[in-house]
Amino acid sequence: MQYYSTKDTISAAIPSQIYEVILGRSKSCPMFLFALPQKEGYEFFVGQWSRHELHFSSLINIQTLGENAPSQLVLYHYPDLKEEKGVVLMTAEMDPKFITVHQAQCLANQVQLFYGTQRQETYRLVETFNHHPEDFKHMLVIAELEQSGLGSAGAPGGS
Repeated sequence: MQYYSTKDTISAAIPSQIYEVILGRSKSCPMFLFALPQKEGYEFFVGQWSRHELHFSSLINIQTLGENAPSQLVLYHYPDLKEEKGVVLMTAEMDPKFITVHQAQCLANQVQLFYGTQRQETYRLVETFNHHPEDFKHMLVIAELEQSGLGSAGAPGGS
């Protein structure tokens, strides 16, 4: 953590129990639509899991570039210390032209909010997106963010 504190990126030590919940859920629900607060409104990012990596691409890039859309943020999870220390380390690789450290932190916090939650109603949004996309409502993601207090976290000057 000390090493990454001087870098222009984000990192975390995630308790093993929480990461186990997140990882288990990522296997049955490998994608989700995350909402990043902006000065005006929200920008949507699709998060896609690949084992211990979570790749984020803006929805607009996916709509225009399809499968060639680049990842603007990748969260890497390292479970090596899970048994011995009870934590999973997380680091990030980000494209600073498209995403700030503050915005990356907001998206990382949302991973825990939506995939690591104890609230069934919150996780149900992830399940609906993956298994019943015709019933998915993006405004419910925004409502959940605002209820959690993360709704203004991504905007410059937000808290």
